[in-house]
Amino acid sequence: MKRKKNDLSNSVTASVAVILLAVVIGIVYFFPDQIRFTLSTIRDASTQFASLTLSHNFRTVAQIKKNYELASLDPATKKVRILVVPGHDPNSGGAEFKGVKERDLAVEVGQNLKQFFQNDTRYEVMVARDTSAWSPVFATYFKNNWEEIKEWRKTSRDEFSYLVDIGSITRTISKVYHDDVPSDIAVQLYGITKWSNENDVDIVIHIHFNDNPRPKASLPGTHSGFTIYVPAEQYGNSTTTKVIANNIFKRLEKYNPVSSLPGESTGVVDEPELIAIGANNTSDAASMLIEYSYIYEPQLQDPQIRSLITKDFAYETFLGLHDFFDPTVANNLARPYDTLVLPYSWKKVLTQTNASPQDIFALQTALMVDGVYPPDGKNNNDCPRTGIFGPCTRSALKTFQTKRGISDEKGIVGDKTLIELKKLY
Repeated sequence: MKRKKNDLSNSVTASVAVILLAVVIGIVYFFPDQIRFTLSTIRDASTQFASLTLSHNFRTVAQIKKNYELASLDPATKKVRILVVPGHDPNSGGAEFKGVKERDLAVEVGQNLKQFFQNDTRYEVMVARDTSAWSPVFATYFKNNWEEIKEWRKTSRDEFSYLVDIGSITRTISKVYHDDVPSDIAVQLYGITKWSNENDVDIVIHIHFNDNPRPKASLPGTHSGFTIYVPAEQYGNSTTTKVIANNIFKRLEKYNPVSSLPGESTGVVDEPELIAIGANNTSDAASMLIEYSYIYEPQLQDPQIRSLITKDFAYETFLGLHDFFDPTVANNLARPYDTLVLPYSWKKVLTQTNASPQDIFALQTALMVDGVYPPDGKNNNDCPRTGIFGPCTRSALKTFQTKRGISDEKGIVGDKTLIELKKLY
């Protein structure tokens, strides 16, 4: 029985095959133009896809760490390449508050970051601009490749849209509103990314200071804190960037408030739309954008404290990068307190009226290490390190003194408190 069924099945299959062959021959014979059109359409679609397919070399965690290992063995032949990009154009753009300009602060952090790396031969760190001009490398690149950059930008957009259309990638929307950038600035940002891809850059860090709409430009806004933007998960450089950014976040979080703006409060934020970090799947390097604080925060208003905190921002970023490559090295570099502010030598009794901003900034940092600053019921956004002897500092100082049995120096850093501070910090 089984054998007869198989014979019947084979006979039916052969008959169907003959019929199908006849149908195909008929279609080709009677509709040759339609066949040619269909084949041409398939070929054109294939050609279009090929023209939209760009070459990518997305950096993996393993690849960047391998570069570090090779650089450790022979820095003459291999280095970890880091590009630091201070936000905005050298002479325009960016947030401003009472004469403090984001574009200048960004350069200050970037140059400090480069300086921390300068004695480590495993790294090659480049800062894209200073306060007056783009570096010669980028000034020349923009001048000689402007139209090519614009074409590359268009091709990248087209490729990404095509991959979204065919379902290979899912497009997501930013959780935070960002201002549109002028066209020429957008081309510059794409140009920086394109140059990074062509020059085998491993890590790109864009440096910014935040702002949010304020009713009056002369008054501070309501939000504070830092955040790190990383590429959304649909981008090829997303995974590696997030690993590195999480290490930097942990260092910055120790002494600085995380942004209080909804959408930024997670600290490390997936972002699909920022050109700087690889919108349209453009950046091969691990690319992040760090908003170190809001431009109007009080710690940025005093020149002396501003200098201290921008250097500390760079130092904490430096340590976070080392945490990614080698935590042991990072801990050796971190000193006892993971900050450049401590140790500190207080030379006189401190009151609200005679203390210098540097003395108070160091005091606030020491109280933070001690675990009493911010005081109970407050957080780092309520009580950042500002160098100002205010209610947060007085409350934390009282707790510090009570823990050590000091009851006769309320509201000041007297001799007994100074002895304790010097002993500890």
